[in-house]
Amino acid sequence: MSSTEQPATERARAWIAEASRVTVLTGAGISTDSGIPDFRGPNGLWTTNPLAEKASTLEHYLNDPEVRQAAWQNRLVSPAWQAEPNDGHRALVELERTDRLIALVTQNIDELHQKAGHDPGKVIEVHGTMWWSRCWTCSDRRPMSEAVERVRRGDPDPHCLVCTEGVLKSDTISFGQALVPEVIDAALLAAEQCEVLLAAGSSLSVFPAANLVPRAKAAGARIVIVNGQPTKMDRFADEVLLGELSDLLPALVQR
Repeated sequence: MSSTEQPATERARAWIAEASRVTVLTGAGISTDSGIPDFRGPNGLWTTNPLAEKASTLEHYLNDPEVRQAAWQNRLVSPAWQAEPNDGHRALVELERTDRLIALVTQNIDELHQKAGHDPGKVIEVHGTMWWSRCWTCSDRRPMSEAVERVRRGDPDPHCLVCTEGVLKSDTISFGQALVPEVIDAALLAAEQCEVLLAAGSSLSVFPAANLVPRAKAAGARIVIVNGQPTKMDRFADEVLLGELSDLLPALVQR
């Protein structure tokens, strides 16, 4: 850490230590050290594989069997199934243990926050979870491992076992899919109630999750942004720290 970065880190650490109400927003960048690629970074999933981004659009996924088949093949080999929480995840668990964490709002679908030890009731998953599948027709929901096993056994595009015709997708929010209003309301409320908003590993370019930053700022909170690259919301930040999250987050929340 350079001499110019050190004072910024110390200021941000002091704000977090002194706050009685902290809300955290995380994005894909917090999971890269766990072996899960982000989306828009230089080596991101969508940067290197444009078809993967296409599969993240609801219209393409529902209407194009080839897109769905490619998505299922990607799920078979996803590193997220074996991924383990890293020091960044664990640092946020330590923050929760101080009883000052209002909520951990995450854009991630990998459930590594819960795996690290967070109370699931504190985790707000604005984009859903990859660990469950849902039928687009009848809404039947079951563990994703069941559908993945069907693909492994030779079904390239498994459909719903209940209504038989429904398209299966991960229980995540795709582009073009409606968000769950209650989830977004809870996330925005957590932003409005905090004294410090810590945004970690997000490009802050996808709404409405990115709106937590100006919402918290308008409510009087300090904003600390930690990321590998500059974000779309840096202008609202009281401090911006660039670097490895598995190094920076432990430094920010140490007691």
